[in-house]
Amino acid sequence: MSTSPRPFNFSAGPATLPEEVLQQAAGEMLDWRGSGMGVMEMSHRGKEFTSIAEQAEADLRTLLAIPSHFKVLFMQGGAIAENAIIPMNLSRGGVVDHVITGSWSQKSAKEARKYCTAKVAASNEADHHTTLPAYGSWQLSDDATYVHVCSNETIHGVEMHALPDLAALGSTAPLVIDCSSHIASRPIDWSRIGLAYAGAQKNIGPSGLTLVIVREDLIGHALPDTPSAFDYKVVADNGSMYNTPPTYAWYIAGLVFQWALKQREVTPQGELTGLAAIEARNVAKARLLYDYIDGSGYYTNKVAPDCRSRMNIPFFLPDDDLNAAFLASTQAAGLLQLKGHKSVGGMRASIYNAMPLAGVQALVDHMKQFAASHG
Repeated sequence: MSTSPRPFNFSAGPATLPEEVLQQAAGEMLDWRGSGMGVMEMSHRGKEFTSIAEQAEADLRTLLAIPSHFKVLFMQGGAIAENAIIPMNLSRGGVVDHVITGSWSQKSAKEARKYCTAKVAASNEADHHTTLPAYGSWQLSDDATYVHVCSNETIHGVEMHALPDLAALGSTAPLVIDCSSHIASRPIDWSRIGLAYAGAQKNIGPSGLTLVIVREDLIGHALPDTPSAFDYKVVADNGSMYNTPPTYAWYIAGLVFQWALKQREVTPQGELTGLAAIEARNVAKARLLYDYIDGSGYYTNKVAPDCRSRMNIPFFLPDDDLNAAFLASTQAAGLLQLKGHKSVGGMRASIYNAMPLAGVQALVDHMKQFAASHG
C-alpha cells in the first residue's frame, strides 16, 4: 500500500471528503457493525439503516442547531430539482421574488417561472456577478409567497456573509436559501429562514442526496400536480422514505456530520468545537489564499472583498495563454481540479470543510513558484 499523501482536490463538486470518513466507510464496506451487510445492501426500512438515518438527522440537527419546528428531509434530485420542487410546494401558483447573484440563482428563477410568477427583486448582472445587491435596494413584492436567494454562488465566488432580514425590508414572505456550496461551513440564522436546501456533494457527502430543511408551517400547500415523491408533506410524513432514498449517500453524510461535530480549533480566544471550529478554519483558509492573490501582483480575484466566498475562490492569471501551463504544473504537484468554470474561465479553488489548511498553503506555495518562473 502506498504511503504517499493524497493529492489535494480543489474540485467544486463532487468534492473532497474527510479522509477519516473515507477510511471508516472503507472499513465498513462489506460488513456494517456485524450486520453481515454493507450499507448499500441494506433495506432502507430495516432496523440497521433506520438507526443510521435517525443518527444522521440527530447529528445534523445538533451541528446546525436546527430548531424543532423545522423538518429535515433527505431527498434526491440535487439543488437543480429543488428549483422546481420548491415552487411546487411553496408558491401556491402566485408571485415569488428572486435575487440574482450568479449562475445558480439565474437557473432557480428560470425554473420557477414554469410554476409561478417569478420576479427579479434585485440583480448583480450589471457588475458581472462580482458584488451583491445592497439589501435596501431589493424591490420586494407585497404578495410574494417566498423570496429566493443563493447564499453562495459556486461559479462566481460570491457569498452572503449575513442573511437578509426580510421583515426589516418590509416583507412578510419566508426566505428560501440555496446553500449547497457552503452548508455546514458556518452557522445559519434560522430566525430569518423558511427553507434551506443543499445538494450534498460539496460539504456533506457524495452526490445523489439533497437536504431540505423547511419550517413546518410551510408544508402542506403543494400544487395539485406535484408528484407525491416531491410533496414535502408526503416526504415528511414518511420520514424521507416514501420512496427508496439514496441510502449510501445518507450514510456517508452521517459520517461527515459525526466528523464535523468532533472538530477542534485552538484560537487566541480559546478552544472552539464543531461548527464554530470549522468556521474559524474556513476563515483562515480563505484569508490565506485571498491575501496572497491580492498581494501577488500576478493573480487577480474580481469579486468585491465584502462578499467573497470562503468556499469557492476564482482567480485569474495575467494571460490566458498561461492557463494550460498552470494547470499542468498543479496537476503534477498533486493540486487537482483547479480549472475555472467554463462560463467564467480562469481558475477556481474550492476549499470546502474537508480541505485542510495545509492544502491551501501548498496551493499558495505553488502559485508563488509559478509566478516567479512565468512572471
